[in-house]
This record gives sequence, C-alpha cells and structure tokens, in this order.
Amino acid sequence: MGAEPYTSTRIVLKRRPRGAPRPEDFAREEVTLDPPGEGEVLVETLWLSIDPYMRGRLSEAPSYTEPVRLGEPIHGECVGRVLCSRDPRFVPGDLVIGMGGWQSRFVLPGARLRKVDPDLAPPSAWLGVFGMPGLTAYAALEGIARPEQGETVVVPAAAGAVGSVAGQLAKRKGCRVVGIAGGRDKCRFVTETLGFDACIDRHEADLQARLRAACPSGIDVYLELVGGDVLWAVLPLLNLHARMPVVGGIAWYNLSSLPEGPDRTPLLLRTVLIRRLRLEGMIVWDFESLRPAFEAEMSKQLAQGTIRFREQVYEGLAEAPRALIELLEGRTFGKVLVRVHA
Repeated sequence: MGAEPYTSTRIVLKRRPRGAPRPEDFAREEVTLDPPGEGEVLVETLWLSIDPYMRGRLSEAPSYTEPVRLGEPIHGECVGRVLCSRDPRFVPGDLVIGMGGWQSRFVLPGARLRKVDPDLAPPSAWLGVFGMPGLTAYAALEGIARPEQGETVVVPAAAGAVGSVAGQLAKRKGCRVVGIAGGRDKCRFVTETLGFDACIDRHEADLQARLRAACPSGIDVYLELVGGDVLWAVLPLLNLHARMPVVGGIAWYNLSSLPEGPDRTPLLLRTVLIRRLRLEGMIVWDFESLRPAFEAEMSKQLAQGTIRFREQVYEGLAEAPRALIELLEGRTFGKVLVRVHA
C-alpha cells in the first residue's frame, strides 16, 4: 500500500514580503511524508502553476481565502502522478490535478483531486488554457460580460494566461478585440498568433491616445486584470452600459500602502454612474457550474487547433520563487509553469 517513507522538497513562506516578494522571503525544506491515510492519495508533482493570486496569499490582508502561514508551503495548483492511493477512485499512475502547493510530493484527500485526461489537453494545459485561467476567461465573458457580435472588447495582460484566452474567445464571437501588453514582442504575438485586431504596448507613451485610435467606437467590455494606469486610460473610453468583470489588479499587488497621487475615486464612481457601467468582481470558483460547458468548448478548440497558447516553463521546484517574482514584475510571457518532475 505504499507504506514506505517518501521524502518531499517544499518551498515555504519564511517571512511576509513588504512590497515586492524577494528570494529571501522563501525557504527550501526537505520533509518526510506520512503514508496516505484512508481516503488519501500520495502524488508526485509534475507541473506547478504560478499565478498572480499567489501574491495576495503571502499577505495577511483580508481576502477571499486564508493566507499562507509562516513555515507553510506556498499554495498552488499542481498536476501530478499518483504514487499510491487509499481512495478507490485513484490508482498508481493516474494523472491528477489539485492544490498540492509548492512541494515535490504531497498527500491530499481524494475528494480534493480530479483526474487529468491527457486526451482532452496536455497535462500542463490543465493548469492554463484548459484549467483555472481558461475557465476564468470563459466565465468573465459568458457569466458577466456577455459580449455581442460587433462590440469592442479590450483585454489587458493580453499575452498572459487569462487575457490570451479571453481575447480569442471574444474574437470567435465576432467582437473587435484590442489587447494591451508589455512590449513589442508580446504585442506581435497577440495580433499575429492569437488573432486580436490590435494590441497596444503599455510601455510606450500616450497610452490613452493610442487606445482611443484602436477603439474608434469606444469600449463595450473591459476585462480588468491589471489596474493602474491601464484602468485610467480605459475609463474615459467606456461606452454606455459597458461591462467590466474585475478579475485582478496586478499593477497594485506589490503595494504596501495606497498608491500616491490624486484620489480618483470620484472620477471612477462618476463614470460608473453616468455611463451606467456594470462592474462585477469575480472569483473563478463561483462559476464552477460553467466548467462542463467550458471544457467541452475548449477541448473541441484545442483538438481543432483554433485556440493558441504559450507557456513559459521554469525548470525545477527551486525556481518557483523566481517565477512568481518575474510574473509580478511583468517579465514573463504566456502561462507561467514550473516543471517539477519530468
């Protein structure tokens, strides 16, 4: 029954970051795992997902979920291979997905795992285009924004895991899709590979003027992923009854206090009022009912090659802190993953 001891390498939170995370905020440990108990499964991590929400879990600030405790492995979703199981639904060799965290091996109740079918999507894609980021994009559009043919949809972080999927799905609905990304290479990928109608480099001057030129009919849907200067450039261009699913605000994640500068709350609320905007915060697990439709649609598109995705892979669990730091700094390109075991 796999009673022999297994060791696991894990990356834990050593201290809470003040501002941007630093390598010294994390520590690497070797531990011996207890054999799985009744209903539990021992899993070897193959792929670890790195996502912007992880920054919030390093903080004690109130949020929609509990923070990582000091000395605890960083939370994160993994795809892994079952080593031994005391849950009859899983057998050694099965591929599974679950919140195993930043660990080379982990034990979880079988109820907190799902099987991965590599015929539907590659195992790594279950953490990206076919997983939580993809479902987030799908739910933001289908559950909140509901874009219609001919409308203009603006997607920031357009080369990232969520934005890249959202823009392609909106394009398939017949929308004009304008991306915003950091750098010419990303913008070229967004237009030439993903098929967006235009992409604005957020690093270049006159963001709002360039965005206005790309959206001559205004903006009907803005998928809020970044906040910061991008939000203020978008706000005056929103049309009457525009919709804004609020998924994240990565530009503000590393702030240790409120941003400096003028208080723009009156501007925001006045625009919400006079344009009758719909802003709705979304957490992906509130849209679990959409998963069957999402997986059916995405598996079909992946099989047909009609949806594209890009992955940036870091090799080895020790690279997880660097991967998160570079993601939060905007230095990654595509869905960020750590390959823990081959």
